[in-house]
Amino acid sequence: MDLILIAAIVLASASLGIPFFQLAKRRTMLPGYLLVAALLVALAIVALNTLSPQPASDFGGLLASDGLGGLFGIVTLSVSLVVGVVSLPLISERKNAPLYYSLLGFSALGMLFLSYSANLLMLFVAWELMSLPTYALAGFDKKREESNEAAAKYAILGALSSAILLYAISLAYGAAGTLQISGVVAAFGSSSLSSDPLALLSILLFIVGFGFKMSIVPFHMWVPDAYEGAPITVSTLFAAATKKAGFVAAIRVVLAATTLFAATQNSIFTVPNVLAVLALATMTLGNVAALTQKSMTRLLAYSSIAQAGYIMIGFVIFAYAGANPAFAAQGELGLTGSLFQIVNHAIMVSAAFVAASVVLVGLKRADLKAFDGLASRGPITAFTLTISMLALAGVPPLNGFWSKLLLFLSVVNGPYAWLAVAAVLNSAFSLAYYLWIVKRMYMDAPDSSEKLKEPTLLILVLAVLTALMVGLGLFPQLGIAFAHNALPPG
Repeated sequence: MDLILIAAIVLASASLGIPFFQLAKRRTMLPGYLLVAALLVALAIVALNTLSPQPASDFGGLLASDGLGGLFGIVTLSVSLVVGVVSLPLISERKNAPLYYSLLGFSALGMLFLSYSANLLMLFVAWELMSLPTYALAGFDKKREESNEAAAKYAILGALSSAILLYAISLAYGAAGTLQISGVVAAFGSSSLSSDPLALLSILLFIVGFGFKMSIVPFHMWVPDAYEGAPITVSTLFAAATKKAGFVAAIRVVLAATTLFAATQNSIFTVPNVLAVLALATMTLGNVAALTQKSMTRLLAYSSIAQAGYIMIGFVIFAYAGANPAFAAQGELGLTGSLFQIVNHAIMVSAAFVAASVVLVGLKRADLKAFDGLASRGPITAFTLTISMLALAGVPPLNGFWSKLLLFLSVVNGPYAWLAVAAVLNSAFSLAYYLWIVKRMYMDAPDSSEKLKEPTLLILVLAVLTALMVGLGLFPQLGIAFAHNALPPG
């Protein structure tokens, strides 16, 4: 029995068993502890499999036990673990807490399968297993109008995304005659399908379907409302985990098929050019919109959109290198930067959301004015949030600086140098709203001098995340090596 199957069984067993605690008359934190334990075990198993990959023979070719799946499996399970731990003091006393933890477990299971998917049908099943629980989690605060609105918008657009993705899979199967991702990629790269309308349309629809989860423009509309309306623990899951699962699907399918859009006989319409335009629009709109927000959750939502634009830079040069071998080294550097940025962003945005949750629970509000004078009321929370803001902005020597540097260097010499310039300008622009938050915490006077309660468990989580941001900044070679080892073969 392979290790991935064992991890899946652990998560599935916990997720199926936890709802029975709903029958108990007395509320208990046991469901939360059980899920946290299951996530810890699954994470340890996936980490062990990543160190010593074993073929996923028990799945009959549906899953690929490789470094790419290991990286995303570790990232998504780690974020799910953080969400589970942070939920213990925030969610466990609620009446429907067992259902909350069960949904979180099923979503983590879906992300695990999605990380390793080697078959398009398996990918779709994993996509739905990840997505469906999150629709319910987004509306978990059912007495709040914003939560209901967030769940409705997210579910409707999510269903549209799934339908588009399923249509793309059907077209790919019709064109290639197989559902194995490697077979589809090989077929799309052949001369017979290089200009096949079905193949071209399939690639476009894959970009649209995956773009919803990656929250790239113009498929980002659900993000601000969903992040603001959902419980803040669920917003953390959206920003740091399910978003990353969309990227692994795009890497396995879209980046592997760098076919020219030759339907118009115009070399402008290529996969790299389409991705470059999306990257530029995503980082620019995200940063500009973030500057105008008055809610921390909405600011972080638009910041996450901008970060997706930076990640896409590596996709651009990797896709371009697929058709231009002279840029193979830059393509490898770019995708390494993207994977490192994905790891870093999961850490940075998790820290920001956990810090925001401390303020939200303590002050019952999450508008930016609530952060005025936070340094004197909750010094640990303010310090972590400051480190997170600076890391997101790419300030050295924190971890966000190094992954951005790799991305910028990968495109600075070549046809996409303009994208490097745009990314540098966007990073400089983002300092405005990141430093605005820091200025509020350390220079503005608070409405009240009452100390902010900082729960011990949340402070421990913040300490770990802060250590990771600083540690990967001081020793970036560890993160770079981890990302480089996860590069897909070929």
